[in-house]
Amino acid sequence: MAKERPPLQEMTLRQLRKVASEYAISRYSRMRKAQLLAAIEDKQRTKAQGQTTTLEAQEEVEAAKFELGQEDRTGGTLASVDEGLNDLPDGYGTSRIVLMPRDPQWSYAYWDVSNEHKEEMRKQGGQQLALRLYDVTDINLEFQSPHSIQEYPCDELAREWYLPIPVSDRDYVVDIGYRCADGRWLVLARSAPVHVPPVYPSDWIEDQFITVDWEEDLRGKTFVELVPPSKKVAAGESPIYDKIFGMAQGAEAQRVAGSLFGSMQHVPGSMAPSESISSYVFPSGVGMWAVPSMSGVGMNMSGVGMSGVGFSASAPPIRPRQFWLVADAELIVYGATEPDATVTIGGRPIKLNPDGTFRFQMSFQDGLIDYPIMAVAADGEQMRSIHMKFNRETPSRHTNTKEEAVQEWLA
Repeated sequence: MAKERPPLQEMTLRQLRKVASEYAISRYSRMRKAQLLAAIEDKQRTKAQGQTTTLEAQEEVEAAKFELGQEDRTGGTLASVDEGLNDLPDGYGTSRIVLMPRDPQWSYAYWDVSNEHKEEMRKQGGQQLALRLYDVTDINLEFQSPHSIQEYPCDELAREWYLPIPVSDRDYVVDIGYRCADGRWLVLARSAPVHVPPVYPSDWIEDQFITVDWEEDLRGKTFVELVPPSKKVAAGESPIYDKIFGMAQGAEAQRVAGSLFGSMQHVPGSMAPSESISSYVFPSGVGMWAVPSMSGVGMNMSGVGMSGVGFSASAPPIRPRQFWLVADAELIVYGATEPDATVTIGGRPIKLNPDGTFRFQMSFQDGLIDYPIMAVAADGEQMRSIHMKFNRETPSRHTNTKEEAVQEWLA
């Protein structure tokens, strides 16, 4: 059964406005609670004079409009519902930090570190609570050094922080910890790696069309795995190819060496020419097509005999060889000012050396890097600045590491 409408004096402002709209009271949305009560009571008195009976069904419909989805069986107000509930705890006893990209230029970090954990790190020499942002693109931070590190001091009572991203389209990890006077870094918590989206549209276009039956259960199934072009294995570098090539490499090298070097020696006149020629052409299976070039070869063939045969190769034989190249760029910003000044690069504070010099080094990837540099005197009354922009473009890249190098056959 629907609840009865509560008295007007116990209704909220929103409920009174609903009642006023039913009575067609003009400008009810601009009235205060006392004004609404007076206007509704006046309308009720007027309506009671001209209306003697009301259908029970209509009363139920009208009363249902004010049901709020719960029954107040104690007769109290809704504001007193949570009076007996305890406050939420300040922390949950587990040190944890999360990094979330907001856009290609900023990321958001929030954390929960217990006071006991902080006190333990301070006893070990921790002085300044700070965040460290690592560029971990294509590396494992557990046993490899990051491409770049940015450190941002933060407040002890802070629970969240916005961090500027130096280069977009990269993977980043953030640490929260304490910096010691002797340069040590004490980690409180480390986030999982996240990928920051690029500031430019992706040039990766790969359309995949598949046919799926209407009744097929798709849960837990993978039909196509999209692999970025930079992660794809080039032709001739598949694991199967490398395995097969490695099995045949030793035998092939011996066979080629025996046929080319052993048969291309000078043939003494006392030896039968046919023997040397046949050992070169037939037993090895390589044949003369494998010889890069020959000079000084004279042949006089009559029937099956040959005379005047002499070989001298003018080019080295076919051989496998590995070749590789790695190349990249780093950006170094350096300068000097008064030792007690405050220097920021791109809005980030930079630690000065005792003589006032500073040096900032980071990975220089493709794209635009905007670096305004500002120095403010200790008393804040003087300021110097310089605005630098760096743009890198890599029109082509054909590189590989030493570990990725494969055998290539060259003449």
